Amino acid sequence: MSFNETEIRVRYGETDQMGVVYHANYAVYFEVGRTEWLREFGLSYSEMEAEGIMLPVISLSINYKNSARYDDRLKVKTTLKKMPTASIEFNYELSKINGELLATGNTILAFIDMKRNRPTRCPKYLLDKLQNYSL
Repeated sequence: MSFNETEIRVRYGETDQMGVVYHANYAVYFEVGRTEWLREFGLSYSEMEAEGIMLPVISLSINYKNSARYDDRLKVKTTLKKMPTASIEFNYELSKINGELLATGNTILAFIDMKRNRPTRCPKYLLDKLQNYSL
């Protein structure tokens, strides 16, 4: 698997008075893609937190291309940019189902040891699951 694709339908509450998706919701769509990417490897945020690891976002960038609107069916494509170390980096492409590109983006998340509240290296169990991942 080189990427994950997740489908999302725009809900009314995600739009402004003109029916256009509010810009901050694109970050939420990226989070959905990232969460589903982790699930592809049999992982979840809650399991990582149970193991004492948090993954806060330390960097987010979004380049808007076109507008999404209420009830549009969207696809978020999530790709791991490079093998994780003390952080993990993802690239995103958000498009309509018909292929129209809406936004591209990038996030960097840090691995944080919850007991020490300090950065830590990527857990071995995640690296083991990624060993056959093609970048």
